[in-house]
Amino acid sequence: MLKGLYAAYTGMINQQNRLDVLTNNLANINTNGYKKEGATSQSFNAMYAHKINDKSMNGRLTQYLGINNPGVKIGEGYTDFSQGPIKATANTYDLALTDKGFFAIEYTNKSGDTSIKYTRDGNFTLNQNGELVTRDGDYVLNINNQRITVNPAIFDTVININGEIYQNNVLVDRIQVTDFENYNYLKHFGENLYETVPGAVEMAAAAGVYAGHLETSNVSVVSEMVNMITVQRAYDANQKVITTLDGSLDIAVNQLGRLG
Repeated sequence: MLKGLYAAYTGMINQQNRLDVLTNNLANINTNGYKKEGATSQSFNAMYAHKINDKSMNGRLTQYLGINNPGVKIGEGYTDFSQGPIKATANTYDLALTDKGFFAIEYTNKSGDTSIKYTRDGNFTLNQNGELVTRDGDYVLNINNQRITVNPAIFDTVININGEIYQNNVLVDRIQVTDFENYNYLKHFGENLYETVPGAVEMAAAAGVYAGHLETSNVSVVSEMVNMITVQRAYDANQKVITTLDGSLDIAVNQLGRLG
């Protein structure tokens, strides 16, 4: 009976984790380039329960009582990197990737240290110095990991499918698009950036660059809402199990014990 309480409790914890992930996805439904996240679950390793120091058993033998399954535990999280819908904006510096790949960003933390991060969010703009930056002010990098600078006074700016920036038909710079052999070596950073972990291997990106477009979130509101209903029902079922077992324990302890 106590095993059942623990199993139901771990089930509730697991469903709460799933609900947290789902609500975070829904909160980012309008975040450009956002990739939805998911949660997994796995069972604890089953253990053999047995008596110890049982005088009724011969010698040092122990008596097995059966298999004890302690319930479920939270597994690893994952990110769905599938491409989201692309929308037109008519803004020259709004960029969307046509396939797998990431824009390279020079990120500066509060201490002034810089590092390279990666994003699918191409909602870029020019700062007062003509440098191409994200909405947070981080610099977009070219193929040489250098900041991209254009002349903001020139309105005849074209960015082609290869990420090349032309002003008055003159090549100014080329936007870096990077991909990785295994996305398991990418870690979510902040709201909409990714950073590499040891073992990440860069490779040529197959993606082209669409100017005047943005990739939206790949979160489906309908799917997430259906999943939330499923999670809520599973949570309620575990809660009812605990309530039922609690009532049974109350009878066993406070009522059956009086019959003796």
